[in-house]
Amino acid sequence: MGLEKRLVSLEKGFGQYSANGFSNRTGRGRVDCGVVVVTYNSADHIEAALTSLKAAAAGMTLRVVVVDNGSDDETLALVQKNPDVICVEARANLGYAGGINVGRKVAGDYDALLVLNPDVILAAGALREMFTALRYPGVGIVAPMLLDADGRCFPSLRREPTPMRAIGDGLLGRRLNWRPGCLSEIVWNHADYLRPHAVDWATGAAWLISSSCDRVVGRWDERFFLYSEEIDYAARARDAGFLIYYQPTARVRHSEGGSGRSDVLVALHAVNRIRYMEKRGQWPRFFRAVVILHEALRYPKPSHRVALHAVMRRSSWQYIKMSLQSGGRPEK
Repeated sequence: MGLEKRLVSLEKGFGQYSANGFSNRTGRGRVDCGVVVVTYNSADHIEAALTSLKAAAAGMTLRVVVVDNGSDDETLALVQKNPDVICVEARANLGYAGGINVGRKVAGDYDALLVLNPDVILAAGALREMFTALRYPGVGIVAPMLLDADGRCFPSLRREPTPMRAIGDGLLGRRLNWRPGCLSEIVWNHADYLRPHAVDWATGAAWLISSSCDRVVGRWDERFFLYSEEIDYAARARDAGFLIYYQPTARVRHSEGGSGRSDVLVALHAVNRIRYMEKRGQWPRFFRAVVILHEALRYPKPSHRVALHAVMRRSSWQYIKMSLQSGGRPEK
């Protein structure tokens, strides 16, 4: 059965997930939160992610959709052990954005949409904290504090990309992280991670999106496939008048084990940075030259050699996506 036909079949009945665990209730009624998780060979993480939702969403109704991009490990079997989680087998690598778009369609009617990586663990009450922030005037997206595998605050806050910020990050990397914001896309100031405030964007491992923002901004741009799709989505949300809000009282541990660091992924990350600036019409040629410099400075590393060749030859961009579709990583 083709994916579209399977989606129609799924839409005939949706499972609901409650704070007390999985329930047997079905129906198409509105829930507090639709949850979309995109997986690919995520067997090491997916059970913990789904379990953590119970305590994170105490007292709320959820409809959980897992979109699997063709896993060949035990991911599907583990997800299917939960009968009220809707599991969509894409049987192909749709990419992260593509998987989210499928999940949005299946998730039905909701007050907000939680887009979640499979390699995260939400702290107790985290989703409720995010919902509180989502009610503030103008807020369309809420991002939590991300913690690394050791429980330390991860620098997940970002500024809008510019050539000067790319030059600063390319030349300095993690050195001199006290440098001014005009020279770094990453927000390094630890004090900024302790206070709730509006941001340009944040790492998209766990985003809560209001139904109005989700409706107005619409589909995620599948041209990005993986990487930069959340930068693009945040920019379109800001263009539509919504705020992206950071809520540090919501804590989410992110293992960063999902997407890996293959040579192809490093190349895709570099290419999509250029693709985003071209889409926005913001100094695309100059920015491409800066990305070339960034990769050239790291040429001794094999992954950056692959990335350098990719950004210099636009004809290779389509083959990066084809390589990932034939066996790469589709989740964030």
